[in-house]
Amino acid sequence: MRKKTILLIEDDPDMRENTAEILELANFHVLKAANGREGVDLARNNKADLVLCDIMMPELDGYGVLHLLGRDPATAETPFIFLSAKAERSDMRKGMELGADDYLTKPFEEGELLNAIEGRLKRSELFRKGFDKSMEGLNDFLESARGAGALDEVARDRKVRALGRKEVIYHEGDELRTVHFINKGKVRTFRINSDGKELVTGLLGPGDFLGYMSVVEGGRTNESAETLEECELAQIPREELLALLYRDRDVSMRFIKMLTRDVKDKEEALLDMAYASVRQRVAQALLRLHKRYAAERDQSLGVRISREDLATIVGTATESLIRTLSDLKGSGLIEMHGRDIHLTDLRGLEKLAHP
Repeated sequence: MRKKTILLIEDDPDMRENTAEILELANFHVLKAANGREGVDLARNNKADLVLCDIMMPELDGYGVLHLLGRDPATAETPFIFLSAKAERSDMRKGMELGADDYLTKPFEEGELLNAIEGRLKRSELFRKGFDKSMEGLNDFLESARGAGALDEVARDRKVRALGRKEVIYHEGDELRTVHFINKGKVRTFRINSDGKELVTGLLGPGDFLGYMSVVEGGRTNESAETLEECELAQIPREELLALLYRDRDVSMRFIKMLTRDVKDKEEALLDMAYASVRQRVAQALLRLHKRYAAERDQSLGVRISREDLATIVGTATESLIRTLSDLKGSGLIEMHGRDIHLTDLRGLEKLAHP
């Protein structure tokens, strides 16, 4: 098993050597830096699992180190623990606001140091690995995110909302006070243009969060959300989500990754709609639905969807969609049984969607 690497940035030679010895005896690999500038260089050139950093140092203090490492994508997620002889709450608060994960006041006990490191490493590994896309996984995620009592004041109850097929979860322009977690079922998000036509902006399923950007921004939704089948949604209060985002860097990183994935998916879908023919767009929409909802090795879409709803995903008239589906069926790419559509030639559809 690979040894975990700790980057120790400490200008006091005795403290640096004593702390390094404790870490090495605990089976950690230790990188040592005598000042902040040297520490930043070591962090950028080596893969550290955690950074221990003094605050008051020459050339570059601990706050500067944290700032520079936080701006670098290669080191932004590395757990960071401050070491300082100063115990004033204002210093602790400043460090936490800048993104530090923990704060140890010198002199510290050996057990205190090792417990802090082990706790942060386990926590970081847990968040990087992720959680099951289930209600149990959501609860594990939120409970782990609370860590060290940081969210004791936040309400722990999460109400569950049951909805039938084709029910609106929220309308474009609504002000949201909760984030929805899809525990069961499928959902689509869409916008309506000035001509009254719908444009599908997202397809979501179990394990996805819904409406979190509107909640974070504190504004109104720029899209509507509707169920495609019976759904079960867990509701997370806005205050709880914001507390997780602002007080916990691991949680913030996970939501940033969620957001970037969401934006990327929407951009790709919009580009496909802008430059592809109707036939290509139908193939793209079928593949998107299959990828999003179907079980592994299942030829179905994974969801029963009306021709009208499918047409809004494609961005075309229902009549054009029906003609194109018949054409794809005649080409042997799909089979249709009422609302059920089976993709009999995935490779052929992929060639058609992205020639």
